[in-house]
Amino acid sequence: MVGGKLVSVVVLIAATTGARAENVPAPPLQPHRAVYDLELQDASERSGIDAIYGRMVYEFTGAACKGYTTRFRFATRIVSGDDLRLSDQRLTSFEDVAAGTYRFENQAFTDETLEKEVKGTATRGPDGVTVELEGDPSKTVELPPSIFPTAHMQEVIANALKGTPLFDARTFDGSEDGDKALLVTTIIGKPQTGGDEETADAKAASALSAKPWWPVTASYFNEAPEGDAEPTYRLSFKLYDNGVSRDLVMDYGDFALTGKLAKLDLLPEEACEPPETP
Repeated sequence: MVGGKLVSVVVLIAATTGARAENVPAPPLQPHRAVYDLELQDASERSGIDAIYGRMVYEFTGAACKGYTTRFRFATRIVSGDDLRLSDQRLTSFEDVAAGTYRFENQAFTDETLEKEVKGTATRGPDGVTVELEGDPSKTVELPPSIFPTAHMQEVIANALKGTPLFDARTFDGSEDGDKALLVTTIIGKPQTGGDEETADAKAASALSAKPWWPVTASYFNEAPEGDAEPTYRLSFKLYDNGVSRDLVMDYGDFALTGKLAKLDLLPEEACEPPETP
C-alpha cells in the first residue's frame, strides 16, 4: 500500500553495523520547521499511479540537554486512473539521545479516515532495543541493537565531517507497525557549496547559503537471513551540518517522489535548566 510506505521517510536521513565516526563529537542540531512540496518523479506501470502531489511538514524542536521532539506530516493526493485518494501520514516522537529512549505515535489516514494508529516506547539496552507497544492487547518486541532517528542523523553528519564516504547502521523510528528495525547503508559525497543558487529549493534555504552541504543517499533494507536483498526504499538529499536537508528524492522502487524545500524556519534551541547548587 502506497500510504504505508510514505511515512517511513521520517528517518530522513544502533549500534552501527559498520564504520563509526571515531573522535568526531556529535554535532549540534538546529531546531527548525521545513515545508517540502512533493511531486511524482516517475512511476512504473505496475504501480498503477498516474500522479502524486502534496506536502511534507517536518518540525524538529528541543535541545541536547532535554531531548528532541519531531512532528512530521506527509499529506498527498494519489491519482490512479479515475481514482483519487488522500493519504495523510502523521508521526510525533520524542527522543532522549543520551538516555537511549524514544517515544512515538504513528497515525495513518486515508480519505480522512484513521486506518492505523501505533504508539509505543523504545529503550536501548546493552543487548538490543525493547519496544513496548500500546494497544489492546499491548505488545513487547525485542529488536537487535539499533539507534533512533536523531542519533542516526548525528551519526550521518559526524561521518560526513570525518570524510567517511560509506557506513552501515541499524535504525528504528516506529513507522509502519512499530515492530522492526531497518538496516541502512549511507553514501556521503564530497562537501559542496552553492552550485544551484537559482533554484527555488536553494532560495528557500538561503539562510544557510554560506554553509557547505553533502549529497547523501541512504538505502533502507529489511533484515534478511542470508544473501543480497533489494532496498525497500532509497532516500537522497542535500544535508547541512546542522541537520537541515533539502532537494529530496524518495525512491520506493515502483515509484519515486521529489521533495523540494518550499519554506524553512530556523527555530531557537530550548533553554536548559541551570544545574542545582548544593
